Amino acid sequence: MPMIKRILDWLARKFLWSMASLLCATLRIRKHNSTFFEEYQQEAKPFVIAFWHGSMVVGWFLHRPRRGRRIAALVSRSGDGEILSATLGHWGYTVIRGSSHVGGKEAMQLMVDAITDGNSLCVTPDGPTGPRHRMKMGVVRAAQRSQAPLFLAGIAARRKINLQSWDQFEIPFPFSSVSVAYSDPITVPPDLRDAPLDEFLTVTESRLKELCANAEQDLSTA
Repeated sequence: MPMIKRILDWLARKFLWSMASLLCATLRIRKHNSTFFEEYQQEAKPFVIAFWHGSMVVGWFLHRPRRGRRIAALVSRSGDGEILSATLGHWGYTVIRGSSHVGGKEAMQLMVDAITDGNSLCVTPDGPTGPRHRMKMGVVRAAQRSQAPLFLAGIAARRKINLQSWDQFEIPFPFSSVSVAYSDPITVPPDLRDAPLDEFLTVTESRLKELCANAEQDLSTA
C-alpha cells in the first residue's frame, strides 16, 4: 500500500495541475461585484484574497498569476500540501509553506514579507484542517500587518461533486456554471487588538458565508 500511495502522489504532483487546468477552462464563470478587485489586479497592487478551502479548485485557478502579476499562496506542510504546492507552482504561484498548526509564526512573517515585496496573497482561511467555514485569524492578521486590502470571494458551482472530506471538497463538473461573488476591499485597522479584533474576524467570516450564499442564489435564479 505505501508503494501504491507513493506512485499516486507522484502522478498527482506531475499531472494534477494539467487536469485541473483543462477542467477549469471549460467552466462558465460569472463574476459579481468584481470591479474593485479587478482594478487591483490590473494595476498590480498587492492584495489578500480569501476563499473557502472546499472551493479551492476554482479559487486557485481563477486567481492564479497572469500578465506579470506576482501572487503568493499559503499551503500546509502536510502530504496533501506537497501535491497542492506542485500544482500551484505550475500555475505560477510563489508557495509559502505553513499553517496555524505547523510553522504558523514563520508562515505569518513570510506572508507579510511577500506582500511587502509586492506580491499579492491567496489564502484558504478555514484550512488546512477546518472546521469548515470557520475563518482563522491568520488571513486578517496578514492583511492588518501589511495594510493590504482584503478581498473575499464566495464561490458556487451549479453542478459538482462533493467529496466526503471535512471541507466537503467541491469538484465542478466540466462546463458547469460557476458564480463568484466578491466583497469590496476590506481594510483591517492597524491598531485593532484583542476582543475588537476577534469581533472583526467574526464579521469577516460572516461576510464570506454571505457571499457564498449570494453566489448560490445567483445560480438558482439564472
